[in-house]
Amino acid sequence: MYRRYAIYWAGQGAFAARAAAWLGWDNLAGREVASDIPADWTAEPRKYGFHGTVKAPFRLAEGWDEARLETAFAALCTRLAPVTLEGLRIARLGGFLAMIPTGDTAALQALAAEVVQSLDPARAPLTAAEIARRRPESLSPRKRALLDLWGYPHVMEEFRFHLTLSGSFPPETLADIEPRAAAHFGPLPAPFTISDLCLFGEAEGRFHLIARHTLAG
Repeated sequence: MYRRYAIYWAGQGAFAARAAAWLGWDNLAGREVASDIPADWTAEPRKYGFHGTVKAPFRLAEGWDEARLETAFAALCTRLAPVTLEGLRIARLGGFLAMIPTGDTAALQALAAEVVQSLDPARAPLTAAEIARRRPESLSPRKRALLDLWGYPHVMEEFRFHLTLSGSFPPETLADIEPRAAAHFGPLPAPFTISDLCLFGEAEGRFHLIARHTLAG
């Protein structure tokens, strides 16, 4: 059994291969990948691999095991419809670099909210230490309420889909990373379709693919 589980979007094919080569970790194959990108740039997102968080990592609640979670996740995906977005662009989010969707994201917001809510019975309550790591004193009242309700502050109307490309750096370092990322990835998908979601598990500090299910609703 893995220590924690998460629901991510994770790419496939050439796009995923370029991302693995950027981060130095292939979370689909569960292996390191040769990368010519400075390791300190990508040390933080490398743990998770290239992904877009839909339901943040969580420990399993009492009475749940991996098989039950995977069954519930598979059933949920049969009810959820794919989402097509205008495209992706590289942007600075606070102090880090990420790909974010362009155009109307309302359908994606609704998809993520449904996943968070439907699978929440599988999530164990946060411990005091887990709450403290989220620095609740720095959160807005609404984000603190979301943390208490769903175990993560960036959900529901506070959800922002993104594909992290770097750790947090000052603007002058991001100015070096940004053109390197643009050159490495080349043209980004347009349109960008989320047609499946993935269940990942955390082991030895890295996240590994457990199952991928098509959104068939």
